[in-house]
Amino acid sequence: FSALSQPGSFGGVSPRRWLNLQEYQSKKLMQDSGVTVQHFFVADTASEALEAAKRLKAKEIVLKAQILAGGRGKGVFDSGLKGGVHLTKDPVVVGELAGKMLGFNLTTKQTPKEGVKVKTVMVAEALDISRETYFAILMDRSCNGPVMVGSPQGGVDIEEVAATTPELIFKEVIDIFEGVRDDQALRMAANLGFKGPLERQAADQIKRLYDLFLKVDATQVEVNPLGETPEGQVVCFDAKINFDDNAEFRQKAVFAMDDTAESDPLETEAAKYDLKYIGLDGNIACFVNGAGLAMATCDIIDLHGGKPANFLDLGGGVKENQVYVAFKLLTADPKVEAILVNIFGGIVNCAIIANGITKACRELELKVPLVVRLEGTNVQEAKRILSESGLPITSASDLDDAAKKAVAAIAKK
Repeated sequence: FSALSQPGSFGGVSPRRWLNLQEYQSKKLMQDSGVTVQHFFVADTASEALEAAKRLKAKEIVLKAQILAGGRGKGVFDSGLKGGVHLTKDPVVVGELAGKMLGFNLTTKQTPKEGVKVKTVMVAEALDISRETYFAILMDRSCNGPVMVGSPQGGVDIEEVAATTPELIFKEVIDIFEGVRDDQALRMAANLGFKGPLERQAADQIKRLYDLFLKVDATQVEVNPLGETPEGQVVCFDAKINFDDNAEFRQKAVFAMDDTAESDPLETEAAKYDLKYIGLDGNIACFVNGAGLAMATCDIIDLHGGKPANFLDLGGGVKENQVYVAFKLLTADPKVEAILVNIFGGIVNCAIIANGITKACRELELKVPLVVRLEGTNVQEAKRILSESGLPITSASDLDDAAKKAVAAIAKK
């Protein structure tokens, strides 16, 4: 299931940083499609949280810090508050707790060491769950389309269920032209353990979730748990939605929700120019075309005793301006002590790379050693451009030679 949960990835690296919505944003999308979720409000200040708690008129209220990281319930704030998820029956307590969340950093197992600043909280009606199930719709290449996956064992890691009790995992292949049929939805509801009137109610929720899946061009809608309340209601308590990046042109409202505040600013800037950048903790910047070659470059640097500072893939249709922007990004990282360019020109013209490199070196007044290995289309012209530039560029004959020279350049410093 983990492989299916990263649709579109190639060579282990996504084409760009996937759109990641906050919990309240996903809930709003579900609500708009008629999916049953808890009543909730969003607040940016402690006073707004207090007012929201009063407006809910709920027996019990759950207050959740909104950050793009898991493990919030066990997280710790630098205000001293423990836990990013709190239950209370008193609206006044919601206001007090929100005051210790908003504007403070929350640290969980999935955040950086310094944590992530909380700017928004979700104030929701707390509902009892008498039973938890798992339900997801995702794209499956082996089935050439969407598949429903469900289990009566919800609220836990689905990979663990698949490994220990695979008989509790149920699949239904969806005909992309026909959609989810009534008999499929009812069969899945029964397999999830819903009985009596709840079976029909769950089947209705399943069909609505599929409508949402199509409506927002999702690649995955995962609900864990899809729960049953003691009052006889089927509710989607938590959901993770992945979106097809190629559908951004027709999903402008959804992609406008993208909050890049928690992202690496270099990764965000790189995405604007169709560059695939992932920051690492080394000091040798990598500038490569192709995901596989980029990973091999990182590996061979490590093999020769160096540490890559990043993964940067130019891709195929590279333009001179992208080369300049890439160098600007790499030199903006204070950890970078050397740059290794490794280009294998197939559909990439090496001369375009060479012109971009010389322009970047001059305009950015490059201060760190630069090692360049070029091979492929128009390589002789590219090598001439570099050699006649008068710039301190070290040429390499192959990838192994390039990695050795980059590591040696830092050792000399």
